[in-house]
Amino acid sequence: MVELTNMNGVAFVLNSNLIETIELIPETKVTTTTGKYFLVKEKPEEIVQKVIVYNRKIFQNVIRTL
Repeated sequence: MVELTNMNGVAFVLNSNLIETIELIPETKVTTTTGKYFLVKEKPEEIVQKVIVYNRKIFQNVIRTL
């Protein structure tokens, strides 16, 4: 789950496993595997970093046990 900000400034949390595409059009459009999309203030690189940080948190103990 990553926290994003929609265009009117309201924060929301998105399940990062559902992200299919991230486009810059010039705002950032995040499309999910369900076909729904969100226009957000974060740049694509910021979203990618948030997903990486989230996944590291989730999988940190799994990686250590291998």
